[in-house]
Amino acid sequence: MKPPFRLVLVFAFALSLARAADPAAHGFDPERLKRLDHVIQTEIDGGRLAGAVMLVKRDGQDVVLKSYGQHDIENAVQMRADSIFRIASMSKAVTTVAALMLYEEGRFLLNDPVGKFIPEFQRSVVAVAPPAGSPADVKYVTVPAKRPISIRDLMTHTAGLGYGDGLAVDDYKKAKLHGWYLLDHDETIGDAMKRLATLPLVNQPGEAFDYGYGTDLLGHLVEVVSGMPLDRFFEERIFAPLRMPDTGFYLPKEKAGRLAVVYGIQDGKLVRREDSAKTDFIDGPRKLFSGGAGLHSTASDYGRFLQMLLNGGELDGVRLLSPRTVALMHVNHTRDLFRWDTQSFGLGFWVNDKPGSHGELMGEGAYGWGSAYFPQYFVDPKERLVGLLMCQLTPTGGSTLNQRYKTTIYQALE
Repeated sequence: MKPPFRLVLVFAFALSLARAADPAAHGFDPERLKRLDHVIQTEIDGGRLAGAVMLVKRDGQDVVLKSYGQHDIENAVQMRADSIFRIASMSKAVTTVAALMLYEEGRFLLNDPVGKFIPEFQRSVVAVAPPAGSPADVKYVTVPAKRPISIRDLMTHTAGLGYGDGLAVDDYKKAKLHGWYLLDHDETIGDAMKRLATLPLVNQPGEAFDYGYGTDLLGHLVEVVSGMPLDRFFEERIFAPLRMPDTGFYLPKEKAGRLAVVYGIQDGKLVRREDSAKTDFIDGPRKLFSGGAGLHSTASDYGRFLQMLLNGGELDGVRLLSPRTVALMHVNHTRDLFRWDTQSFGLGFWVNDKPGSHGELMGEGAYGWGSAYFPQYFVDPKERLVGLLMCQLTPTGGSTLNQRYKTTIYQALE
């Protein structure tokens, strides 16, 4: 008896997900590239990682597209090449691209004040230490911001918007704006951002790198300027054109079985953090579109987004951004303010403009970012290379796998 035609198509699609080009034909030593398999499998065998999907692209071809370990340990479900992952802060690059698409349409300038479009941010204040002699219960006082928050500040995390820590931490907690996770909020991103406007900044705009809600505010700016909710803008302007069918803010229930379980290292052991069928991605309010940390995706989907950036804003005949705009994204915009990773930050991700400062094999001009769930990506224009490790691990127990995997890719280049 022949299988139904639809089943044949599904099986063929699954096979295509796992098919990869010949590494040697794309400038890799196949034997040395096996070190990538070893470094990932060692973490799994050592009980420090449940599973992962690895994607390496060169010249637009998938040189590696491989799944490792388990998607769900307790139910003995193997990881799949099309497993779906929460990508948290890897959402930031997508939101930045969306905003830059509007920038290219002449809707605003990057140095325009955010308050021009979102009036609640016209008069920001900054929390500073109280003067000597203040009552013990006075945690901070405020001073006016020296200048308005600009749109570029949101893209570079120099707006003075952290994730709620600092002198005003108690007020941020009362406002339910503490930490990056917003998907459980029964409100819109606009509601949350208007409440954020009532809280003091942690630093003066443009004077410090404060990783935080800037990209969520940028996502709301996209909504205001475009007149579209962020999920619709992403779907119509980015995901559908780039053919990214498994990327979005909230997961359809029919895809719940493909959502990888989150694990974490606690007391030196790998433990299940939550039931993947009972998360806010599926059963939550489904109202707040967090441009800073709200998306889910697959390795293949997000790989297409990264390839678009590597191509200078175009993929398969679809152009989202001009080459000049993409080039602007991966130059240093933060001077010496950014102290993580490569010490330089562009529009939406770190930039390796000084390899000697970074001290690793990452190529000069490469850029990338990661996720609270442990995935990490990089794009290297000079080597025509994309690397993406997808997994779900938090807390990480100090693992550096999401950085070490890059070394095993670069050392295999001939």
